[in-house]
Amino acid sequence: MSTLVVCVDRDDDIGLKTGLETPVAGWEAVRSLVTEVGLADPEDSSVNCLLESLRVARNLRDDDEEVIVAVISGAAETMVGRDRAVADQMDDLIADYDPDSAVVVIDSAQDERLVPIVESRVQVDAVDRVVVRQARDIESTYYLLKQFLADEELRQTVLVPVGVALLVFPILLMAAGPATAIASITAVIGLFVLYKGLGVDEYVADLPGEIKDALYSGRVSIVTYVVAAGLSLIGVFAGALRLSNPSAPTGGVLMPAMAFAFASVPWLAAAALAASTGRLLDEIIRNDRVRNSYLNLPFGVLAVGLVVRGFSAYFLQREEYVEPVVVPHMELGSLSVERIVLLPGTRMALFVVAGVVVSLLGVQLSSYLTGTALGEEFEDEELAE
Repeated sequence: MSTLVVCVDRDDDIGLKTGLETPVAGWEAVRSLVTEVGLADPEDSSVNCLLESLRVARNLRDDDEEVIVAVISGAAETMVGRDRAVADQMDDLIADYDPDSAVVVIDSAQDERLVPIVESRVQVDAVDRVVVRQARDIESTYYLLKQFLADEELRQTVLVPVGVALLVFPILLMAAGPATAIASITAVIGLFVLYKGLGVDEYVADLPGEIKDALYSGRVSIVTYVVAAGLSLIGVFAGALRLSNPSAPTGGVLMPAMAFAFASVPWLAAAALAASTGRLLDEIIRNDRVRNSYLNLPFGVLAVGLVVRGFSAYFLQREEYVEPVVVPHMELGSLSVERIVLLPGTRMALFVVAGVVVSLLGVQLSSYLTGTALGEEFEDEELAE
């Protein structure tokens, strides 16, 4: 059995400080790389990560295992590009050495996010995270503060918001009073913590690159997303107009919310349907096989829209804010259908049943198409054999 000991560097600190391109594979090559990184920045934890990779490879080699030690990094500008670069380099290593398993060596939680990418290509037997031990004098407050101030990313993340809060707080204190000032600053800090904690900053940073890639690749979803945004605005506008109508329900929360949903849900459902259809078309164009989730999504969106419309109509019709559905008198030859006025419960039940039927149709269609694709693939494999 052959084992690949791979050191993962998502931020490409190794490439930026040494100017070398990854992947770097082989005992001597990685050993030379340790010297290059150490001379460029002796305080970088990547040095310890590289040394740990060599140590793990040596121990496995002493146990009579065939070992390949390598280094991969995310040499790109955006986070998505870095992850794709790591995936491409991992594919190159597998094509060159064909390992049976891998041991991933990392030095940070950010690098640990790349473990699923490695696992999707080769069996991962272990993940070795390097934690650097420091001397007591290095852990002094002065040194930590100095290192903190030298890190540009940390300064922008922590010091800038704190400085803005300290400047705005006395202004709010004099203009609106202590309660408003404290509430405002606390709310802004809470939003900032959520912004960083949920990774919205990374998404916003990657969004221009993803939009650029989508435009250059000619994805249908770009157009459908714009259509979905326009339909969503129309839906919100329609709901607002419904609430501003003199005959609109007033008082409480439930009835105005139902009125807003009744007017806006058709537009919002159409917006979600347009967006999901665009994603589905992209998958059909790019892949031979389409996952069930993409096939089910448009039907699910339509089903949810029907159910929400039915429940909101039930409340509004009970309070006489909307007219009941009337089936007029019809005569078809000898068959005669009397005029029918749908009660609120009957109207809601019909919408719910319609939603369930649409959802089941989506499941049935996706299962049929997936089964057909699997059958064709099986036939192709039999013919090839």
